[in-house]
Amino acid sequence: MKVNTGHLTYCTNIHPGKNWADDFKALKDNFSFIKQSVSKNEPLGIGLRLSNISSLELVKEDNLIEFKQWLKENDAYVFTMNGFPYGEFHRTVVKEDVHTPDWTTDARKDYTIRLFTILQSLLAEGMTGGISTSPLSYRHWFKSTADFMEAKRIATLNIVEVIKELISMAESTGTIMHLDLEPEPDGILETGREFIDWYTNDLLPIAVQDIATSFGITAIDAESLIKRHLCLCYDVCHFAIGYEDHAVVLKELKAKGIRVGKIQISAALKANLDQSSEQRAIIKNSFQKFNEPTYLHQVVALKSDGQVIRYSDLTPALADFDHHDVIQWRAHFHVPISVQDIGALQSTQQDIIELLELQKNEPFTDHLEVETYTWEVLPEQLKIPIAESISNELDWVIKTNV
Repeated sequence: MKVNTGHLTYCTNIHPGKNWADDFKALKDNFSFIKQSVSKNEPLGIGLRLSNISSLELVKEDNLIEFKQWLKENDAYVFTMNGFPYGEFHRTVVKEDVHTPDWTTDARKDYTIRLFTILQSLLAEGMTGGISTSPLSYRHWFKSTADFMEAKRIATLNIVEVIKELISMAESTGTIMHLDLEPEPDGILETGREFIDWYTNDLLPIAVQDIATSFGITAIDAESLIKRHLCLCYDVCHFAIGYEDHAVVLKELKAKGIRVGKIQISAALKANLDQSSEQRAIIKNSFQKFNEPTYLHQVVALKSDGQVIRYSDLTPALADFDHHDVIQWRAHFHVPISVQDIGALQSTQQDIIELLELQKNEPFTDHLEVETYTWEVLPEQLKIPIAESISNELDWVIKTNV
């Protein structure tokens, strides 16, 4: 739906599905209720998530025609997609395999280009489209600095190939689309700082020369095209986990001319630990209830001196819960954004409010997507029917007056 600062939607990665038939059924089962709840008289956007298998099925002409007709009949449109998870994303152990295959592979590159082909076909005339994706790879797969740097180099080269494809598609169709890299804990790019440094020091030196040569344009024009087609996906949950200063990150992005392609509106878990031993025990037990086996739940612990300790998941973090000098925990678990207090824990909802206020005062993107995908693994007290849950999330965002 159109709000004051852009288009607002929700990501369909909240729905389980093994193939396009499952994905389409989930949309048919839930979309009508959501639209009636939050956008009865206006078109409602869909943030489409397709696995590799689903993308191979949807790209078939009959399926794509049927889906486009359904969108028209239901007053719906697609302007953004989630291309981060390649395979199954529910009812199986995902963990670090959410990055598989990573950007060092042709499989990831080909899948992403296929998604852009689908998106280009779905976009309304004059509308730009974006696809969010993995922050190159999972850093703990690379045991030496040399292996890590080589993976980053190869991944960057594959990103450049996608940028070139997007430039060609824009020239042939007039449709502008962008790839939005999504930093997250334990990715090769896990913070705003690392994304900006990679963009400046790794991507541009390679991409500018390649694109200038490939398209017969100047280096200045090549850099302009790169910045049009390669953006940041600002997942609020991920930035909040790292205690990042949103205003500072946005200021540097603007100064360097790097765009935000999409805000993923999401909340993490947090708790202040500078409390009594009795209260700390309650907090530890509360985090334990979120320690489920499907997704990675990285933890970043803040020490009183401002330094942080990073844990790859809740299990190793809980084993070190009594680490001295730690005053706060933040955990990667996408909890409902409309909820602030969760028993003894809290959400990072305030980070969303802060970022959306920055967006309202000086809009830096026109794509906004609610991304709370953990409905099936939430503790029971947080569960309500899924369509109602999505509607609540969107309604909460609307009420922040974005």
